[in-house]
Amino acid sequence: MRKRRRRNTIIWTIIALVIVVAGWFSFGPGLNVGSKNKVVTVGVVGESKQEEAIWKTVAKRAKEKYGITLQTKNFTDYNQPNKALKSGDVDLNAFQHYAFLKAWNKANHGGVVPIGKTYIAPIRLYSKKYHKLSDLPDGATIAVPNDATNESRALFVLKNAGLITLRKGKTLVTVADVVKNPQNIKIKEVNAEQTSRVLNSVDAAIVNNDYAGPAGLTDKQTIYIEPVNKDSEQWINIICAKKGQENNKDYQDVVKAYQTEAVKKLYHKFYGKSQVAAWDIKLK
Repeated sequence: MRKRRRRNTIIWTIIALVIVVAGWFSFGPGLNVGSKNKVVTVGVVGESKQEEAIWKTVAKRAKEKYGITLQTKNFTDYNQPNKALKSGDVDLNAFQHYAFLKAWNKANHGGVVPIGKTYIAPIRLYSKKYHKLSDLPDGATIAVPNDATNESRALFVLKNAGLITLRKGKTLVTVADVVKNPQNIKIKEVNAEQTSRVLNSVDAAIVNNDYAGPAGLTDKQTIYIEPVNKDSEQWINIICAKKGQENNKDYQDVVKAYQTEAVKKLYHKFYGKSQVAAWDIKLK
């Protein structure tokens, strides 16, 4: 009888040890291993070869340092990535600036939050008639995009250039918010895609980067570049997560994998001064 009890005790001891060991690998260090091999999908828009190269560099860093397998999902429409994020089709997205996110959240009942800065692509004031800002005459005509977001950004550029003064306390402005215009600048509102085309018939124009490149506009025609400051903070591009996931460690690690000197060097290689890192800039 004693031998049987001893044998049963040994059997149950072994079973208990097996359960403990299995639990250790399932819920102990094994949990960390599992999280370190998590797949994170980032939604992007119109991914170019340059952006693809940047994300490959980020993915390499994410894998080597944080054990995260990073993938990108390319969308063709700017309205898709935030919807995909809210529905769980992607884990993060990286395609928009603060101003776009604010407008989207307002129209779609929120749900998307920024978790890290990426870059800003400063827009420029171009002229084919004058070589520097101080050459602009009184009464000069400057073309700006006429859609609400881009027009506001263009007016802040003119404000920072010292050409106009805007009503304080507003982040989205129109020509009605111009309170001082000492040089009597005439602001001509046109469709964003037309700003480069009317450059021959105006004194200067603020042209979005999407249209400046195809129009052949370069440093040669540039007379002023948007500064990176408090006024332009809303145009900084960001990595976003679904609300409630902003403190997810894996997602924060993806941000860290992006915000590196290696990515800065790729910005410089591919874009020169037209796209600059914004995560470590002190805004004034």
